[in-house]
Amino acid sequence: MQDEIINKVANSVLEVFDLEDYYQKGIRIQIDISRWLYEGFLLREKDFREALKLHDWSQYQDRFVAINCSTDAIIPAWAKILVTVHLSPFAKKIVVGSLDDLETSLYQEILPTLDYSIYKDKPIILKGCSKKPVPESAYVIAIQHLQPVAKSIMYGEACSAVPLYKQK
Repeated sequence: MQDEIINKVANSVLEVFDLEDYYQKGIRIQIDISRWLYEGFLLREKDFREALKLHDWSQYQDRFVAINCSTDAIIPAWAKILVTVHLSPFAKKIVVGSLDDLETSLYQEILPTLDYSIYKDKPIILKGCSKKPVPESAYVIAIQHLQPVAKSIMYGEACSAVPLYKQK
């Protein structure tokens, strides 16, 4: 008689917290303002304002937008703010920084609103692999909300989890 194969992971009391479940759907775009600078480095206010006025901002309708500058140009603070003025009627969300900064901002909004009481005194696996771009900072945010309620927290997958926290 052969031994029956039992899926111990499926039968365990482990709760999986998957940040991918909270990934906000939508197109992400990065705007590089160096394209509106003279030779990519020098902001000439009149030319900059004119370029912004002529740009088709409607292409950012319902998009998540990160504003950055890919060159080492010294940009006055008002320049990115002015870009935001033009973007605001169209974009869902605007941040200054990289696409990673944008993702962090989206997770900073959603994670504090979740009900973590369902994880009270339970062992949790903070799922590590994802198909979507989940920034490391999202894991840091999540662990701060999970730690006060969880019995234990591990990172990774059930078959190869790394222990992070155990309630005393």
